[in-house]
Amino acid sequence: MSHVKLAVIFYSTYGTNHQMAEIAAEAARAAGAEVRLLRVAETAPAEVVAGQDAWKAQADKMAAIPVASPADMEWANAYLFSAPTRFGSVASQLRAFIDTLGGQWFSGALSNKAVSAMTSAQNLHGGMETTLIGLYTTLMHWGAVIVAPGYTDQAVFAAGGNPYGTVAVAGKITPETEAAIAHQAKRLVAMAAKIA
Repeated sequence: MSHVKLAVIFYSTYGTNHQMAEIAAEAARAAGAEVRLLRVAETAPAEVVAGQDAWKAQADKMAAIPVASPADMEWANAYLFSAPTRFGSVASQLRAFIDTLGGQWFSGALSNKAVSAMTSAQNLHGGMETTLIGLYTTLMHWGAVIVAPGYTDQAVFAAGGNPYGTVAVAGKITPETEAAIAHQAKRLVAMAAKIA
């Protein structure tokens, strides 16, 4: 057993990041990690979500997945985030969750833990790089240890070559994207095990 307790935390409006998180969780379990698949709470008004069939269907599909909490962040010794790009930054729902973690940050409970991130956008490069770099800036404030995939496997190149984290065009997770997600998750588990 690797002693890695990984929280795979995602936000998904229409399903892409949910699917990415599921792929990552499966790969991390195969690599020996204990995994909690967690979603962040929806912050959009319920009537807005209910007013869009695809958004409501995805919300219903995720309803049984536990909502991430500060206690999950303390339990884990590694984190993998997946959330869509919104205007070049991570979706506000994930930012809202991060904003609840001041107590954990202040106590040092988020430091010295391996972390990585993934994202999606409507089109390739639609703010994906800035989303990941911006999220990593926050995680540096925690004192987390960033484990980006870099160019450490051919899967990264085959999926588009983003060294910061796996990216997907919304609704289009290809076999190459799946392989890159699996590589990123396994690399994160391996590095988290070394830290642990």
